[in-house]
Amino acid sequence: MPRNDLGDLRRSAAAAGFGPGALIDFRAGDAPVSAIAGGLEEWDANFPPGGLLHPQAIREERLQKKLNVRGFRLPPVRDPGSDRDANRALVAVRFPEWLQCPRCEKIGPASLWEDPPGKAGRYCASCASKAAGGKPVPVIPVRFVLACERGHLDEFPWHYWVGHKADCRNRNGFLELRSEEAGLAGLKLSCPKCDEKRSMDGVFSKSTWERMADCRGRRPWLADADEVCGCKPRAVQRGASNLYFPVVESALSIPPWSDRLQEALGVHWDNIMGALPEDRALYIGILARNDLRPVLTELNMTADDLSAELDRREAQQADIDADDLRFEEFRQFTGGVASGSLDREFEVRPQPVPPNIRPWFSRLVKAVRLREVRAMTGFTRVHPPGDPSLSARLSARPLDWLPAVEVRGEGVFLELDPAALEEWETRPAVRERAAALDARWEAEWLDRYGTDLERTKVITPRFLLVHTLAHALMGQLTLDCGYSSTALRERLYVRSGERAMAGLLIFTATTDDDGTLGGLQRQGDPERIGRTVEAAIRSQAWCSSDPLCIEDMMAPADGMTLAACHACVLAPETSCEEFNRFLDRALLVGSPSQPELGFFSSIIQGEHA
Repeated sequence: MPRNDLGDLRRSAAAAGFGPGALIDFRAGDAPVSAIAGGLEEWDANFPPGGLLHPQAIREERLQKKLNVRGFRLPPVRDPGSDRDANRALVAVRFPEWLQCPRCEKIGPASLWEDPPGKAGRYCASCASKAAGGKPVPVIPVRFVLACERGHLDEFPWHYWVGHKADCRNRNGFLELRSEEAGLAGLKLSCPKCDEKRSMDGVFSKSTWERMADCRGRRPWLADADEVCGCKPRAVQRGASNLYFPVVESALSIPPWSDRLQEALGVHWDNIMGALPEDRALYIGILARNDLRPVLTELNMTADDLSAELDRREAQQADIDADDLRFEEFRQFTGGVASGSLDREFEVRPQPVPPNIRPWFSRLVKAVRLREVRAMTGFTRVHPPGDPSLSARLSARPLDWLPAVEVRGEGVFLELDPAALEEWETRPAVRERAAALDARWEAEWLDRYGTDLERTKVITPRFLLVHTLAHALMGQLTLDCGYSSTALRERLYVRSGERAMAGLLIFTATTDDDGTLGGLQRQGDPERIGRTVEAAIRSQAWCSSDPLCIEDMMAPADGMTLAACHACVLAPETSCEEFNRFLDRALLVGSPSQPELGFFSSIIQGEHA
């Protein structure tokens, strides 16, 4: 293995959970290596041509307008069979620098360990000399790092934590970290020179770090791009789930933006659309003699037809509501008309709602063909994303593109009956339950951002119901269709008041073959979906963790879910838009003491009648 060649990532992972700024564990031979993925500048430097000139660039007009970029770029792929690509790779930087020997339990920065030529791992020379045959002993990354809410990442201050004696000269050398008893109190950090010792008890307490110095603003995933930060850092376990929350914006390709015009024009799109309107027709006419001739043949258009269509497309761009992309999608699903089969990216077929679920649902749509573009705009640490403007940057300077993946698949759309929903929302018990969760969310928001930023969402009964129903349906559909639990994803269409929505789309969420097998959209057949919905609701009537779960005693520590746990409602986080928060199955089926909470309680009551 070439030096520093750590391994491979799936393309979709490089623009989401393992994007720029994420810590990734690799194996370099027999040694574990922890590294942080480099910023977007490295994509251009290592996989030219840069930016949107790269052949793996993609576009989605509506999402581009919302994010104020000119396009998106797929994570680059290296061809292992090409000599040209032999030395190309995405860049990752070793982090943390501090490593520990699992045998002698010494810890120290990477510079103090044995560094064999041609290997990315580090080894403990003293332990190797004692091992049979002098076999190398690889060292492992330490378990603690520092992170702050603004996305910065730093080494844990080991020498500061141990607190050397005044005359100790071991201010930059090895320390020892031994587990002498159970728990953090029994994990002791010591200096072998001055014998000073301190336990790791309280290392995760927020109050511990309030007395420490401010965050140094380190951004090791960006070269020479540290910044001033006034936040207090927090100690986090290196493999903790709250160390990296990608901030992802997505959009479905819907008519008229889902046709094949822009794809067919490819690299000519920017040049043509960048021309002055009065010069565009002349420019297209010149290109039509050579470069655009096969494109016009494919589109069955003349140069004048293409010019007129692009003028119409440019006029339509002004009508895109960048702040409300989902409502446009909702109208496509609820329009009541099947989309044309000639659309290469979007095809829907309305179906009659089966009688057994008609009291609760007003619309059923099979999504035969879908394309979703997911763009990563940044990430957060410590807390899940709140205000998008406070997420950490993916590049040292602003770029006119963002990393993204495109997913083609299928799905099923359901809209709740407005009359039944309105009656349910007015029940006092329902309103009180949702208000309690909303109060917790408001308190967390105030703790994180104060009163300077307005909340981006309000937790309503409608939102809790639609979100929890989506999770219940995903769980049931994995059983009915045979998809893995990570192959499905929810897309919520929820709003109260003006332009109200109450719908959900369950669709294939993977970039591999799972997305096009056809099994999911077939579940949209009326006779099938009726059985699926009933089975999903009945499955929520009882959880193996009851009665603790239904009484809200299994909720995570953050308090952002009520009756929900891994045995009933929670889904893989890649499938959930809200990081498994804001869920409550009591609003689906009711609770033993308050059956009126359940929107579908009559299904459960009928079962036990």
